[in-house]
Amino acid sequence: MNSTAEKYSQLIKAKAKSFGFQNCGISKAEFLEEDARPLESWLKNNFHGEMKYMENYFDKRLDPRLLVEGSKSVISLSYNYFPEEKISTLENFKISKYAYAEDYHEVIKEILRDLVGELQNEIGEFGFRVFVDSAPVLERSWARKSGIGWVGKNANLITRQSGSFYFLAEIICDLELIPDLPTTDHCGTCRKCIDACPTNAILSEKLVDGSKCISYATIELKDSIPEYFKDKMDDWMFGCDVCQDVCPWNRFSAPHQQSKFRPNKALKNFKKREWQELTQELFSEIFRKSPVKRTKFAGLKRNIEFLERSSDQD
Repeated sequence: MNSTAEKYSQLIKAKAKSFGFQNCGISKAEFLEEDARPLESWLKNNFHGEMKYMENYFDKRLDPRLLVEGSKSVISLSYNYFPEEKISTLENFKISKYAYAEDYHEVIKEILRDLVGELQNEIGEFGFRVFVDSAPVLERSWARKSGIGWVGKNANLITRQSGSFYFLAEIICDLELIPDLPTTDHCGTCRKCIDACPTNAILSEKLVDGSKCISYATIELKDSIPEYFKDKMDDWMFGCDVCQDVCPWNRFSAPHQQSKFRPNKALKNFKKREWQELTQELFSEIFRKSPVKRTKFAGLKRNIEFLERSSDQD
């Protein structure tokens, strides 16, 4: 065994923990053979709906060496976002837990850069790029391969210790490191996520029709929400947590310690009436640093109006 690779691998994992990451696993940067056919089939079936960007960079999604020249290792990391307090859903529209506070892309990317900075101080310069859901990287595949968790029936990555309420991030680098082994699948015969999905988006184990997902309809979709979703939205105005909320492994979720992920005060105080009266100015103020800004004011307004129409017709 390469003692330098072993030393660096241990150092990276210790540093990751000190920077607040829950888990850190390492994979060899190589072609993701077992993911090629499922990805191709998923795209062919149009399960990505209008997320046309998923069709781009097919080869780069499967081979990190095409994304980061000279890369030898993929370091996968997970960062907890499970909230200490949940926003009340009483007389309120629902918002995904990951969008309670500041945009995770920015928060985690900054932490990653600081982490790599410290690593370079200790082991010298190395080539790298950091990713937080921001490039053609199959995050769950790499996290699964590195042993962080297994892909559940809802296609989310699950860990026995802490469930699935965490963000995934990667450092793809040219360091020679010791790869970890994948873990085993612990979903068993459980079908809770499949049975609970309000729109039947989970077609079978690990196969999700993204175009039927509430998160897709409220975030990714730019056009009007199809009638298919009428009476199935369950009051979700941004994202959806149903398949995670019912997962038995999430009983082990513990609150995060990241101050930037604490809920925005307005989110805690707003009820349906306030959301219905939302203005562009207020939207910009509340969601200035939030992932919700991705849907833009017009998108969130569209979601709220769709929910209102559905309830009026009940």
